[in-house]
Amino acid sequence: MKLGVVILAAGQGTRMRSELPKVLHPLADRPLLGHVIATARGLGAKRIAVVYGHGGERVPGAFTDSDLIWVEQAQQLGTGHAVEQALPAMAEMDRVLVLYGDVPLTSLDTLHGLLQAAEQTQLALLTVTLADPTGYGRIVRDDQDRVLRIVEQKDASAAELEIDEVNTGMLVADRPSLVQWLGQLENDNAQGEFYLTDIVAKAVAEGGEVHSAQPGEAYEVMGVNDRLQLAELERCFQRLQAERLMRQGLTLRDPARFDLRGTLTVGRDVEIDVNVLIVGDVTLGDDVRVGANTVIRNSRIGDGVQIFENCVIDRAEVGAASIIGPFSRLRPETVLSERVHVGNFVEIKKSEVAEGSKINHLSYVGDTTVGRSVNIGAGTITCNYDGAFKHRTIIGDDAFIGSDTQLVAPVEVGAGATIGAGSTITRDAPPEALTLSRPRQTSIPGWSRPRKEKK
Repeated sequence: MKLGVVILAAGQGTRMRSELPKVLHPLADRPLLGHVIATARGLGAKRIAVVYGHGGERVPGAFTDSDLIWVEQAQQLGTGHAVEQALPAMAEMDRVLVLYGDVPLTSLDTLHGLLQAAEQTQLALLTVTLADPTGYGRIVRDDQDRVLRIVEQKDASAAELEIDEVNTGMLVADRPSLVQWLGQLENDNAQGEFYLTDIVAKAVAEGGEVHSAQPGEAYEVMGVNDRLQLAELERCFQRLQAERLMRQGLTLRDPARFDLRGTLTVGRDVEIDVNVLIVGDVTLGDDVRVGANTVIRNSRIGDGVQIFENCVIDRAEVGAASIIGPFSRLRPETVLSERVHVGNFVEIKKSEVAEGSKINHLSYVGDTTVGRSVNIGAGTITCNYDGAFKHRTIIGDDAFIGSDTQLVAPVEVGAGATIGAGSTITRDAPPEALTLSRPRQTSIPGWSRPRKEKK
């Protein structure tokens, strides 16, 4: 059977107190709505229609997916009206599943259970039992436990308010029946809106049986109405990711202090310390150690790499058995070969560093090709920018760059060359030679520095 999914994402989200439409607020660096769209795709939906309203074109403009159908709900007349706007997009579908753009953590297992509950009926609901059902529509059942209707909190009687089984809003319906039921909706309720939930009573009135399913965990059906709820779901999501990775063999020193905002692929015997942030697509090879307070973004880390505390690695490649940090920064397009040492307060940008080279202290290397077994001393700077253009520095194999050196690009240091400490190199340095640029050292006898007069 062909499944279509309608995602309701037209709400204003006033409690977020933000100019950004609620469904675009990020959870793990992906918009709330993006999580729901990914779930719909995971179900194998033939069509996905997103109903948007508040925020105008900002919502569809945030997604480049060509397979999505965008439906504008110009007037906010309720959930029933919103689904009705999307029905033309569902014309060839057999069944329609309704999801919500601000409910990001519903699992595929839960939705498969809902679809299975709907196999022998025209309508199935996803419900949940809550210790505190305040604010939710209640599921009213008869004495044989059959669903009769859903009553919204504002319209519920005192007895109905005692019910702890509530409506999540998610449902799956036979499409022809859904078209019929939506056409019969009325808005004679406290909100003056067309409630999607009213189709339950209409299905029952026709003699149909409404089936239900429940989620594995309550957080799966929790929506985001304010920033506190957003933060709570962020922690739920991060906990789920941490548990999944630990089951795959990753050691996390403290799962509560680990954040993954993307995709992490790990080898065997990888260990990550506290307060580490992984962003984008990151791969960690076997036996990698990541120190505390480190950020790794869209990077590949080879086997046996040790990353000490407080490092930032962004769109870089680190070769096997290299040592990074503490307090190192690898900027985009940095490629380190095997057994490279990058030490404290070193920044590397758009450079290649060959096997066995060391840049251990207080240096900046940008737009540079560094050969094998090169030693770059403390305080070295490649001066790659002339105010208008970037220029490249080339350092040959086995070169030794003394401390406090400035290499003014474009410049080449030959293989085996030595640059004396404190030099400013503006011309190519020949291989296997000492190159330095220093004024002659002078001592002035009898000189004394100024001193304050004692009172």
